[in-house]
Amino acid sequence: MDTSVVIPDAVDARVGPRGSLENLSQAEIAKLLDTSAQGLYPLFRSCALAVLNAGSDSDNAHEIFERYSAFTVQIVRHAWGIKLQIAHAPAAAFVDGEMIRGIKEHLFAVLRDVIYTANEIVGSGRLDRRDPASITNAVFHILRNARVLDFKARPNLVVCWGGHSIGEGEYQYTKKVGYELGLRALDVCTGCGPGAMKGPMKGAAIAHAKQRIVTGRYLGVTEPGIIAAEPPNAIVNQLVIMPDIEMRLEAFLRLAHGIVVFPGGVGTAEEILYLLGVLLEPANADLPLPVVLTGPRESAAWFEQLAAFIEGTLGDAALARLTFIMDDPPAVARHMVKSFEAVREFRRTRNDSYNFNWLLSVPAPLQQPFEPTHASMRALDLRRARPAHELAADLRRAFSGIVAGNVKQQGVEAIARHGPYELAGDAAVMGLLDRLLAAFVQQERMKLPGSRYRPSYRLAG
Repeated sequence: MDTSVVIPDAVDARVGPRGSLENLSQAEIAKLLDTSAQGLYPLFRSCALAVLNAGSDSDNAHEIFERYSAFTVQIVRHAWGIKLQIAHAPAAAFVDGEMIRGIKEHLFAVLRDVIYTANEIVGSGRLDRRDPASITNAVFHILRNARVLDFKARPNLVVCWGGHSIGEGEYQYTKKVGYELGLRALDVCTGCGPGAMKGPMKGAAIAHAKQRIVTGRYLGVTEPGIIAAEPPNAIVNQLVIMPDIEMRLEAFLRLAHGIVVFPGGVGTAEEILYLLGVLLEPANADLPLPVVLTGPRESAAWFEQLAAFIEGTLGDAALARLTFIMDDPPAVARHMVKSFEAVREFRRTRNDSYNFNWLLSVPAPLQQPFEPTHASMRALDLRRARPAHELAADLRRAFSGIVAGNVKQQGVEAIARHGPYELAGDAAVMGLLDRLLAAFVQQERMKLPGSRYRPSYRLAG
């Protein structure tokens, strides 16, 4: 009796490299084929499956891995290089038996970054988590190896943040903003997934085509813990897999010449709080980094709730670092173009790179990995009496834990075993947090539209 797993929409294939990939040594191949917990194969397999599953209507990593539990990817060595032998892969990644070119590039970007990080960053001892400069250098080397720092021109990169679970009106608005950015020859960097991460790239791609710009950059920066829930969209032409969320967030800020934030959920709130934790650092008081929060008129309540939360927890100084522009895509793009002159002048006079913001000071607590567990979430110090940049760091960790409980496989499994994470703090902060999170749930910003949300958190007094 044949007991093999049959998946109707699965494909077997052998694919050769696209994009940047160096020849692999025997030792590197051995690590990739090592299926133990210490080997690279489990990490490479999960990231590869996520990339091949782009366009899925599910943001549940556990569900995706269960559906394609028979998926395998093996390295086949030839004298002239390598190929990947793939079995039981999502059929949507193929057209008439051939893997889509962009997905193939993403697949080999995963291979490149998994190997480089393991061998040249972690394995070489280059990354010392106790040393902030070592962490920043590691971020730089990963980005340089991925060739995203090769661009030589005036500052033009806009990092766009926002939710993967947004409504159609908000999605169309992100496209309009991206279009206005692209018309002005600005490039786009996002978390590379769907929703507000895809819309700006799609709009910019159309605008670049109209302006006959063939060198447009659509840079996606992700990390292994989130890639299954937010796989790279098809427009991304430069993909980078950072080792963890903290290094991913630092990469965004080191790359950015300006930041645009669209409506989103806890993941977007996490990014904003990380950003404010950096901008409130006294060493960054004079550093120009334009930040615009924008959305369509119907999203005004989201921005009002977020502004009230920021003002109530971090104070007026935090709110002053943000510019709100509602329902006006051309104004957003014009603001960025004008602000980039100040960014360029600041870096030029201080001999700082246009491609990597070395002058930015990232506080050490924001660089340290946070592993959301029931104990670590309960231990967060959410009190208004703390310095604003320190409170911002712990609020960022709180939202990071909720993201993990919502969509990351390890977090989802921990919630299933032990129940929701518990957060505690003073009454003022907890009240503001409760109202913001309740609004996110009510607006269906925690999951993809149509899916049921089960809270991964509860608030204690």
